[in-house]
Amino acid sequence: MRYCNKCVMPDTKPDLKFNDQGVCSACESFAQRKEVDWDVRKLELQTILDKYRSKDGTNWDCIVPVSGGKDSHYQVIRMLQLGMNPLCVTATTCHLSDIGRRNIENLKALGVDYVEFTTNPVVRKKLNRIGLTQVGDISWPEHCGIFTIPVRAAVQYNIPLIIWGENSQNEYGGPAAAAENNILTRRWLEEFGGLLGLRVSDLIGLDGIEKRHLIPFTYPSDEELQRVGVTGIFLGHYLPWDGYANALISQASGFATLQTTVEGSVVNYENLDNYQTGIHDYFKYLKFGFGRATDIACLHLRRGRITRQDAIEMVRRHDGKFPWTYLGKPLEEILAPLDLSLDEFIKICDRFTNKKIFLTDAKGNLVKDRHMNLAKKHHPE
Repeated sequence: MRYCNKCVMPDTKPDLKFNDQGVCSACESFAQRKEVDWDVRKLELQTILDKYRSKDGTNWDCIVPVSGGKDSHYQVIRMLQLGMNPLCVTATTCHLSDIGRRNIENLKALGVDYVEFTTNPVVRKKLNRIGLTQVGDISWPEHCGIFTIPVRAAVQYNIPLIIWGENSQNEYGGPAAAAENNILTRRWLEEFGGLLGLRVSDLIGLDGIEKRHLIPFTYPSDEELQRVGVTGIFLGHYLPWDGYANALISQASGFATLQTTVEGSVVNYENLDNYQTGIHDYFKYLKFGFGRATDIACLHLRRGRITRQDAIEMVRRHDGKFPWTYLGKPLEEILAPLDLSLDEFIKICDRFTNKKIFLTDAKGNLVKDRHMNLAKKHHPE
């Protein structure tokens, strides 16, 4: 593994590129923000909002997809400050946590109309299992639904404008990180929405799943989108985007965080709504040799809050630990609704572990300590 010379992101991250100086595309993308005239961008945003604002007050001005987290709090706060009347839409997470429910209720209390769409839980559990066993992502249905359900709501309620948060390609580095990529389209979802090559149509016939079970996970047709004129923009293109600042602003409006850092992370304000997130992040570590701690350390490092040595130490301490608990809930309780035993889960983990990244013994078996943690061959220096 080769690591960026500026941050601690490895070259195993999909779509991440390194320049001749050994600097990753995420760091390059962030450096370009210094050249952005944010006053001009904000005026561009206001022009867009004025264009889509309901003239007679008979419909909502925009849709804001929300999970109840720090970023969706920030999106709602900013829209209210800019005089918008948003309809907030939640695609319910796979295994909602107690603090996640508390934060959803707090977001409603900001003063917004709100719709929460809950998919068929029987089908959802099947999709969690299929996602985990076939592409190594227990959160596949969530990654799909958070993009399709708000767009379906836009068509259903005849609301053209959707206000998304960050362009993850911009924040974490990727081929769609250019400044002009400020609009979320079907193509963006299919390429960068985290579907890992597993299409909705691929699911039909698996474990008794029929087309009618997949309506919430299906993107509206082009004809429907054109009829309403649906446009989805990334707020992070128009306003400076910083997860830590978003958390501070959200906390001032009642957003709740943990007393300690989230397992596998280095902060206490992110990924609080879904008990399955620990498994999702762990599988990223198994496949690519980095986890959520690396992601967040890099974000703070690029913003000058910590040194690279600080980031290295944070990552060594927190990244890639076996997910025995998440948000305090034991792993076996998280697996139980999916009818997965701990032994079955470990076998799935081993199947998706990249042996080019982790140490193995003479027989090719993965080397693990007494806590089931793997040993990585290379670390940032």
